[in-house]
Amino acid sequence: MNSKISSQMLKGILSGCILVLLSKKSLYGYTLGVELANVGFKNVPKGTIYPLLLNLEKKGLIQGKSVPSPEGPKRKYYQLTEQGMVEKETFVEEWSLLKNSVEYLLQKENDK
Repeated sequence: MNSKISSQMLKGILSGCILVLLSKKSLYGYTLGVELANVGFKNVPKGTIYPLLLNLEKKGLIQGKSVPSPEGPKRKYYQLTEQGMVEKETFVEEWSLLKNSVEYLLQKENDK
């Protein structure tokens, strides 16, 4: 992933991607970073993920639960709320429309 992507654009996309990942299983911050890296978001600073999680939690889209860890301090696992599931579906629909529109525009530009 290009590290020159606008941070505001990236944060909006990452929030939606976090919702998608959490719709599949509960994860904690570090594992979210690993999962994001596995799908191509390799250069996302770790300090970006936690503020996004806090924001999503404040909005009521996810909820965190502290769970004891055999490898050290407790870990806060996050899962989607019902409102988060609705927001995830909205993100998927909006992303599809946006992606298709941008791809169409770029194709027209390349056809010139």
